[in-house]
Amino acid sequence: MSENTIPSVNDLTLEEKASLTSGGDAWHLQGVEDKGIPGYMITDGPHGLRKSLASETGATDLNDSVPATCFPPAAGLASSWNPELIHQVGEAMAEECIQEKVAVILGPGVNIKRNPLGGRCFEYWSEDPYLAGHTAVGIVSGVQSKGVGTSLKHFAVNNQETDRLRISANVSQRALREIYFPAFEHIVKTAQPWTIMCAYNQINGVHASQNHWLLTEVLRDEWGFEGIVMSDWGAVHDRAAALNAGLNLEMPPSFTDDTIVYAAREGRIAPEQLDQMAQGMVDLANKSRAAMSIDGYRFDVDAHHEVARQAAIESMVLLKNDDAILPLNPAANIAVIGEFARTPRYQGGGSSHITPTKMTSFLDTLAERGVAASFAPGFTLDLNEQDPALASEAVETAKGADAVLMFLGLPEAAESEGFDRETLDIPAKQVALLEAVVAENPNVVVVLSNGSVVTVHPWANNAKGILESWLLGQAGGGALADVIFGEVSPSGKLAQSVPMDINDDPSMLNWPGEEGHVDYGEGVFVGYRYYDTYGKAVDYPFGFGLSYASFELSDVAVSKTGANTASVSVKVTNTSDVDAAETVQVYVAPGKAEVARPKHELKGFKKVFLKAGESASVTIDLDERAFAYWSERFNDWHVEAGEYAIEVGTSSRDIAATGVVVLDGDGKALPLTEWSTFGEWHSDPIGGPIVEAMRAKGETGELAKLPDNDMMTMFLNSMPINSLTTLLGEPGKAITNFLLDEYAKVAK
Repeated sequence: MSENTIPSVNDLTLEEKASLTSGGDAWHLQGVEDKGIPGYMITDGPHGLRKSLASETGATDLNDSVPATCFPPAAGLASSWNPELIHQVGEAMAEECIQEKVAVILGPGVNIKRNPLGGRCFEYWSEDPYLAGHTAVGIVSGVQSKGVGTSLKHFAVNNQETDRLRISANVSQRALREIYFPAFEHIVKTAQPWTIMCAYNQINGVHASQNHWLLTEVLRDEWGFEGIVMSDWGAVHDRAAALNAGLNLEMPPSFTDDTIVYAAREGRIAPEQLDQMAQGMVDLANKSRAAMSIDGYRFDVDAHHEVARQAAIESMVLLKNDDAILPLNPAANIAVIGEFARTPRYQGGGSSHITPTKMTSFLDTLAERGVAASFAPGFTLDLNEQDPALASEAVETAKGADAVLMFLGLPEAAESEGFDRETLDIPAKQVALLEAVVAENPNVVVVLSNGSVVTVHPWANNAKGILESWLLGQAGGGALADVIFGEVSPSGKLAQSVPMDINDDPSMLNWPGEEGHVDYGEGVFVGYRYYDTYGKAVDYPFGFGLSYASFELSDVAVSKTGANTASVSVKVTNTSDVDAAETVQVYVAPGKAEVARPKHELKGFKKVFLKAGESASVTIDLDERAFAYWSERFNDWHVEAGEYAIEVGTSSRDIAATGVVVLDGDGKALPLTEWSTFGEWHSDPIGGPIVEAMRAKGETGELAKLPDNDMMTMFLNSMPINSLTTLLGEPGKAITNFLLDEYAKVAK
């Protein structure tokens, strides 16, 4: 056997097959060296490489890792609405993996931001599944284009940190299919991630790691997933059950390979199932071999830093800009207040913690660019009470300045993997400091640093400008300066609504659960789907973001391209003298439906960069899925016939134009039975004519004549036909039998 040949599972012993389904240590696959199967390394992402310095021993130290480029976490990257840029980030991450001999980087995480208090919102992409899937796919395609694998995570319904290792997420099939699965589904079908990581939690009472329906029936059989499924670290509770469910790899090892051997010998694991799971691990090693065989590779640190800077620029969302206070003139008398300007919070806490290759704060950038500004830290980056001396210094610093940049936000102690937030508010001492500063100088711009949304409403009137910068990664200082001083225009759009109050969020009725379970009682009404449908006031809507430029959307046209498909075209014009980007957003608004549907849902977007005065035409195609809902009656996607509004705008509440398309529908109908209502019989394409024949016999006296007043018709339409005797007495039985007999003749 040559050193470049990896055998098939048929060349392995039972013991070797079993060994492949568990890790070698905390960060390595368990190879079979004498059979040519290496134990490659896998390690954390998702917004950069976190390779522990102690990784060769399998130890875990979240804060001791090799230098790597820290890109903006997903909260920022999602706000870029730029899949092409995100693909570049993925390519850069892969190059760093090649240097460090890492075969699979663990990410991206595309779980939905069900509630903004979720502790890992900073590393998840959006409250909207379409946006999450169509942006995060860039990480997968970018990384894997270089021969390195990704691990799409956490599959599925991992939306909170409270009791995350055990809790059962009790959620309807429709909500799973419409909200919590689509980002995974899109990425699987379009980019085929080499691995998927299952979640810790249970789904409707079954642990994700042992859920055959999830890992095999949905993921592999329905979506066509070709890679391997690994566990989150410590998510396996029964290795044999997990392997039977479709889990290829337990991480880290529980040193129970003998359990799998015994289970296979005793018939508790079918030989073909073990072979399939082990073969997946062989295939993963084979995919990784080319990139892992590159020796001496060194990535371009400066080039990757520049990618991180561009990503940070496009991650920022300008929420408010009264009196055009931004951009600032760098020659102005500027006061900078807030410890975040000197000690940036550039990433989230927990398993994604990266040691950056370089780090430049906003203050460092000002010094490098020769921009003179006075500075006061204002507060400490903790949850302790305010230091009056720091507050006084900050107020004095603000006096007389042309503009004040106040860097506010959440310290790491307020949000991290491992716990959920308790409030949407930024620390009270920061709000009090803002009020004190504004009393001396009204020309204040707040620059926010946070991984998930914070409440803006209580203090927004005290700021002329608000720049949501999220967590910007290692190049955030330079990126902030570029935006604040107008070198580039901000172009980010909110991937998450900013509510007025956390109690406005519908998930709060069931957050974070009780007695080991959490009910997803809001169903499909997550984020803007709830706020917009029920007219809830928000601080800033989903998709919102200002620019230094102005744009016009015109010539919107909607055309039907198939029975249940459409195409949308729009002209975008930069009507200002500033080069900038606008993001066209397309929402589908269904008409009357058989089920409760959101007012509208994002189904397409395109970011367009335009020079001053320039125009461009954008076309966005809408496939059948764009109009469908998941029908629990059909256990499938369903497009109803009828009229759909197509909204084109720049946020979920800034709609420039609306078109209409009338769809044929998919024609799906359930077989009629005695339990079908009279109304269902009447509206069915087969049952309808039979009902009319029955009515005709009523006129001739062959059957009882149905009452025709409105009240009786209402009762009749909602009644299963096996209950017609309730209204009609014994003649109702004859009508029921007639309907069933005639249907049996034609519905074979």
